[in-house]
Amino acid sequence: MQNRMVLGMLSLCLGVLVFSLQDPLVKAVSSTYPVTEVMAIRSVVALPILIFLVHADVGLRAIASKRIAMLTVRAFTQFASYTIYYLAIAALPLADAVALYFMAPLFIMALAGPYLGERVSWQTLATVLLGLVGVLVMLRPGAGLFDWAALLSLGSAALYGFSQLMARKIGDTESSTVMAFYQNGAYLVGAAVVAGAFHLAGITHAVHPSLEFLVRPWLWPTTSDFLKMASCGFIASAGMILLSQAYRLAPANRVATFEYTGILWSPLWGFLFFAEVPRLTTVMGAALIIGAGMLALNLSRRPVAAPSITVSCDPA
Repeated sequence: MQNRMVLGMLSLCLGVLVFSLQDPLVKAVSSTYPVTEVMAIRSVVALPILIFLVHADVGLRAIASKRIAMLTVRAFTQFASYTIYYLAIAALPLADAVALYFMAPLFIMALAGPYLGERVSWQTLATVLLGLVGVLVMLRPGAGLFDWAALLSLGSAALYGFSQLMARKIGDTESSTVMAFYQNGAYLVGAAVVAGAFHLAGITHAVHPSLEFLVRPWLWPTTSDFLKMASCGFIASAGMILLSQAYRLAPANRVATFEYTGILWSPLWGFLFFAEVPRLTTVMGAALIIGAGMLALNLSRRPVAAPSITVSCDPA
């Protein structure tokens, strides 16, 4: 059990690092290409890699799972999560978008009780409120500087958290490679459907950078831009497997806090590639969010006393 816990934590830390490499690549092309094109190219590149990994891991027959419905729902939840996250980074500095996204571990901890039946103390749930204070510090309501794209980052965090709880629930029978295969398929199908819908509706332009990134027509990419988008396929293949593996191996309310290691990378990529310097309120808000998550992890390791919240869920 202890080995599974350590392996889950290591998988998550490495997965977060790998996935963070996508952010500067996607942001670099967000002013020219639509998000659906980026996701489609990424998914096409990742598809043969994931087919090979599924074959080597559990065999291709495992794709025809008896839990195909839950695998599909989880995959499209991930598609929605990452789509709106990419829309957020088109308008926000990387440090802001990622710091807000770090509410995901707190959402995971808050939902682990009602969804998985894991014991979560009221003190742990209170840390979610502390995290929300950090969000308010970052968003600075009333300062006249609020960008609604920040809500996209928060929504992405909530959807991501729920999808990883689903990974924990089905991880007893489904491998991380199969989950990653379904997730990649949802990205490809979802991108095609969304792009087709906007094309048929004749919507090709929007004022806000996030919406423009969503509705912009597809363009034939330059070699350089194609390589940026295609490299996301290799990054995504490794990242999806590592994160799915992490939540499959370890309890969600234990491993989730290690998502915060990503705070080390986003300001670095933002500074190196886009000359972005995090604002003081970004640093303060991120510190509150991360502090809340670390406190929640510490509380979750203690024996749960009488006032804890426990919800039993039907495993079916």
